[in-house]
Amino acid sequence: MYIIAGLGNPGREYEGTRHNTGFAVIDCLSAKYGIAVSSGKFSGLLGNGMIGPEKVLLVKPLTYMNASGDCLQQVLHFYRVPADHLIVAVDDINLPVGQIRVRGGGSAGGHNGLKSIIAQCGTQEFPRVRVGVGDKRPGQDLAVHVLSHFPAEQAAQMREAEQTAAEAIVMLMTEGLEKTMSRYNRRTSV
Repeated sequence: MYIIAGLGNPGREYEGTRHNTGFAVIDCLSAKYGIAVSSGKFSGLLGNGMIGPEKVLLVKPLTYMNASGDCLQQVLHFYRVPADHLIVAVDDINLPVGQIRVRGGGSAGGHNGLKSIIAQCGTQEFPRVRVGVGDKRPGQDLAVHVLSHFPAEQAAQMREAEQTAAEAIVMLMTEGLEKTMSRYNRRTSV
């Protein structure tokens, strides 16, 4: 079983913001594989289903970004799933808009959602699919940037990137980390 989590913030005011890119990736998987993400449990929205031969649990933590680990630690513990079967989709300001980066583990890279997961789960060795949302403008507050919506010229590019991130997650499960990194990390844009 794989736990696939997309990070974001609950509430209408955050829908479509840069920080909710992880939620959007979960929405892509939900739509494509017919997995309803609607069961409220462990401070999150969950959906059980199958992706190919793999049993999966799609998760949207509702703890707000900076406490995402609270939800995911409970989920991993309850389902007895090892951290290497947790795949996290997350926004990344250090990547250009639409670029995908797959990693098998490592530091949080300054991302508070990943910091929370690492702290609560006690490991940084879980795969993550980072989706570039672009860096802030000089002098712009980081919180203002990540909670902003994409301008029209980037919105279509992000929808495509979210679909690509969902494809990368499926490939991680079916073909492994090395092949997935080789395929998706070479891309400079979507």
